[in-house]
Amino acid sequence: MPKSNVFCGIAGYVGRPDATGAVGVFRRPAGSTEWQHVLKEHETFAVFVHPKDSSLVFAGTSDGVYRSTDGGASFKRATFPDSIQVWSFIAADTNPDLMYAGASPINVYKSTDRGASWTRLPTPSIPERCSGPFAPRVMRMVQRPGNPNEIYAALEIAGAMRTTDGGQTWEDLGDHLVKLAETMPHLASRIVQQETPAEGMLDGHAITVSPENPDSPILAVRMGLFTTKDHGKTWIDMDARSFSPTTYGRDVHVSPQNPKTLYAALSVAAASHDGGVYRSDDAGKTWNRFDKVQVHGTIMSIGLNAKDPDQVYIGARYKGEIFGTEDGGKTWQEMSIPVEVKDVYSVACG
Repeated sequence: MPKSNVFCGIAGYVGRPDATGAVGVFRRPAGSTEWQHVLKEHETFAVFVHPKDSSLVFAGTSDGVYRSTDGGASFKRATFPDSIQVWSFIAADTNPDLMYAGASPINVYKSTDRGASWTRLPTPSIPERCSGPFAPRVMRMVQRPGNPNEIYAALEIAGAMRTTDGGQTWEDLGDHLVKLAETMPHLASRIVQQETPAEGMLDGHAITVSPENPDSPILAVRMGLFTTKDHGKTWIDMDARSFSPTTYGRDVHVSPQNPKTLYAALSVAAASHDGGVYRSDDAGKTWNRFDKVQVHGTIMSIGLNAKDPDQVYIGARYKGEIFGTEDGGKTWQEMSIPVEVKDVYSVACG
């Protein structure tokens, strides 16, 4: 183990400014049990293996986009216009040369050459509904299957947004998230500020959409999992409380091989010591616990293999904690990074 390269992105945490340890990208090569520190210079918030070419690996760092052409053995800074935090990547399903990257403060970048060079798109006009200890972030993006011009994005402390013109303009999708927090007491949350009870609903962490339901993306926020049937004008609570004792939604993915299979990472809070990964085999109607491990930090990321549905990896926030399965969840192995690191933010494989 592993059959594929496994990657982990490491960065600091705003609540622990004095934390020590390495940052950047760690790589565990296929067939090895050793982790290599392949990008050392910059905090890394996202690692992305190109789904059509696993030799291309991308790191979203505190200094823009870094790109590898040798399967993550080495990285060089892409031709990228800004020194800005990059938190997310997607590649268009109909055109693998077309890619997008999401940043903090909220900006989106576009590449037409598989991530070698990037241009900044017009800055989205998203209202500031609550403040936080950091600028809002484009945490995850997802393309509507078959239409690379229609993209949804989850925004940390800013809700969600949608474009139908390839990122030239964006529609704010936060109004109904705020309304839900105001009308349903169990969805109200104030931790950092007292401006609005909708802080938790606006705390978007991940978003995905299945080809099984291409008009119904699923959004993971602090208060759970939510879906929509009208492009984000209104949101429906998927009631994570009914199947999980923890409901802090940090990641959600659709299986690359099966549009009915979904994975969601649910933990206690941003800084916690418990959580689980849940899988749905019916496009989100029902969910069951998938992992068979005890994490000791918030589960920050789920890494799925674009070619092998049996490979799933998860990363928990503290002490480089990584677990993986190669047999579809029947057995699990701990494969944590053995040196002192800051916090896990992203796990990927390919």
